[in-house]
Amino acid sequence: MAKTGFIGLGAMGQPMAANLGRQGHDLFVYDIFQHRTPPLRDLGATVAGSVAEVAEQAGVVVTMVPDSPEVEAVVLGPGGILDSGTAGQLVMDMSTIAPETTDRVAAALHEAGRAFVDAPVGRLVTHAEAGTSLFMVGAADTDLERVRPLLEAMGDTILHCGGPGAGIRSKLVNNFLVVGINQMNAEALALAQGFGLDLATILKVIGGTTASNGQLSVNWPNKVLKGDLSPGFRLALAHKDVSLAVESARKMGIPVFAGAVAREGCAMGMATDGYADNDFSGIADAVAGLANLPPPRLA
Repeated sequence: MAKTGFIGLGAMGQPMAANLGRQGHDLFVYDIFQHRTPPLRDLGATVAGSVAEVAEQAGVVVTMVPDSPEVEAVVLGPGGILDSGTAGQLVMDMSTIAPETTDRVAAALHEAGRAFVDAPVGRLVTHAEAGTSLFMVGAADTDLERVRPLLEAMGDTILHCGGPGAGIRSKLVNNFLVVGINQMNAEALALAQGFGLDLATILKVIGGTTASNGQLSVNWPNKVLKGDLSPGFRLALAHKDVSLAVESARKMGIPVFAGAVAREGCAMGMATDGYADNDFSGIADAVAGLANLPPPRLA
């Protein structure tokens, strides 16, 4: 089996790389924070000391880093994958970044005789841990088949959205909607509390109508509604993703009024001490606090 590089071992990257290791893939891993690497070493991965070392060893390099500047540095920067890899190598970026950055990286790799796939991740950290992530893939058909065994080791749903760049654009549409739903959920539960309604009952009402949504039925009961604000998806990243979507819409002349409100809602939550690094469902606590209401919790 060819060597696979994995760069970026954060909340999503680490369990995804771990699933590759458990499936027998020969891994070279790297993260700027070396304390994240021991669990992968324990699964048999080789821990590299730099991006260049990964690029020199791996036929396919997966990147899962926070934002556009990090992707550009890892792929295009000095000592990056473009500098250190070889012709025929494939780079699969799974980060959520600006579409323009994806296009720039794809073009640079293509010019250098490398292949590129963008495959951002849907669903939550718990799904990454269980190997049931969803992938929105932008790739040529032949390149998708090349990375399919990796995706199948990390998830259970692979959606081919189009050529390179289609994956990240699909992810921004998805997260644009998710973050907006999150904001509406927070305001709806504050309204219910203001009315003096029983939280468990109003959740049954919502769940029994077309107002139901996955955040309120799946994520929130396991996070904010039970008082767990540990980050599955940090509020700061939710703000980053919805901002990318709103900025892309602005450039295309597409009105996204609700999206702009959701972005400012995230910014408001981030202005609350410690909330930027909380799970993004914690926006419910921030909204409740503004209304002088207690945090919404299920017994």
